[in-house]
Amino acid sequence: MNHPIINVLRAQKQGLNIGIYSCCSSNEYVLKAALLRGKKNNEYVLIESTANQVDQYGGYTGMTPKDFYEFIQRLIKETGINPELVILGGDHLGPLTFSHYDEEKAMNEAEELIKQYVVAGFTKIHIDTSMKVASDSPDIRLPDMTIVKRGARLVKVAEAAYKNLCLENPEAIHPVYIVGSEVPIPGGAQEITEMQITKPDDFLNTVALYEKVFKEENLNEAWKYVCGVVVQPGVEEKDAGCTEYDRSKAERLMAEIKKYPNLMFEGHSTDYQTKYKLQEMVEDGVGILKVGPALTFALREAMFGLAFAEKEYYKRIPEKQSYFMETLERKMGENPKYWQKHYHGQYWEIDLKKKYSFSDRCRYYMPDPDVQGALNKLLFNFQQGVPLNLLSQFLPKQYVKIREGKLDNNPEMILIDNVCEVINNYCFATKQGELTNGSVTERSN
Repeated sequence: MNHPIINVLRAQKQGLNIGIYSCCSSNEYVLKAALLRGKKNNEYVLIESTANQVDQYGGYTGMTPKDFYEFIQRLIKETGINPELVILGGDHLGPLTFSHYDEEKAMNEAEELIKQYVVAGFTKIHIDTSMKVASDSPDIRLPDMTIVKRGARLVKVAEAAYKNLCLENPEAIHPVYIVGSEVPIPGGAQEITEMQITKPDDFLNTVALYEKVFKEENLNEAWKYVCGVVVQPGVEEKDAGCTEYDRSKAERLMAEIKKYPNLMFEGHSTDYQTKYKLQEMVEDGVGILKVGPALTFALREAMFGLAFAEKEYYKRIPEKQSYFMETLERKMGENPKYWQKHYHGQYWEIDLKKKYSFSDRCRYYMPDPDVQGALNKLLFNFQQGVPLNLLSQFLPKQYVKIREGKLDNNPEMILIDNVCEVINNYCFATKQGELTNGSVTERSN
């Protein structure tokens, strides 16, 4: 059985302008939205966790790779999607969260990280060894050869882990690999910097070095499964907008991927692009579109819509209110570590960004017990449905769908539907439904 990502690559090289979006989130509502959308349209759902979200010690979600796999299996059963349509990936896997160690300790930890991801059943592996570790010189740029050799070391571990996995499950699909790291660190940029499109020569050098080192390290078979390279095509979210894709500026970079029959581009930070800009990226060679903050932003947006409706509905009964927005804001103030390096400006500007920035640092506070308690009360208050006049005021898209009988007047389904509004843009751009309806022919060797 071909890996679905290989099918995306095959479609790209056949000029079919087909891609796939990657749901980069650990939020249950976001994941349910992706799975329900995939079930409805019989489409693949690619879900990725990052090295800081999920690792052998639990990451900031408290989940190991095995835990996250089981979490997704539970959601698969709850939503009823065909399990074969769900792909799990690991993003920025390497010494990212172990960079405070010297090289050998950091790389040993990274090897265990990779091993656990592969054994748990993750089949899309982004190898990222671009970050310095404690023993690297702080005064010079990390040499490309060092980055690539460390990456090859991790691929060796992944290949060995896959062979061991096959002893238990002979039907296990071989993982595919993504290399390159021309993107902000997981979670978003911390400083205001000018975004630079990847230089064509840098891309060519990255591919040449990886191919050379893979051959030297007897990883020729593994090289067949390297199907994507991460580049910066010129997109990035901002606090109140985004840098839109400009295909004219990326033209030279995009021309280079046409030279490689077995490689496509992976684009990170594609959040908040219009569906037409996303479509242009797919047409130009970006086969994998990653999205994260835009999904949780849409979720938070719908939560606030319900909260504003609740304030009007229970204006005269304050004790009935959940105070969801106030609780979230309070928690962000009590524990600023997830946003203070990202938000800059006057105090009033920071207050606005904490709630409404497109970088959506709110997502880190959703699992907080107090925030969850307030959310549960908010949802309970509308368990019989949201009054239509308030829906029209605060959630007009869902109001129309409910009036037309396309959506249940249920607060949880309203949240999920608003996330699906974003997912719909990605499915429009990628046309990934054609991967499951027989439109893509077998890949030629």
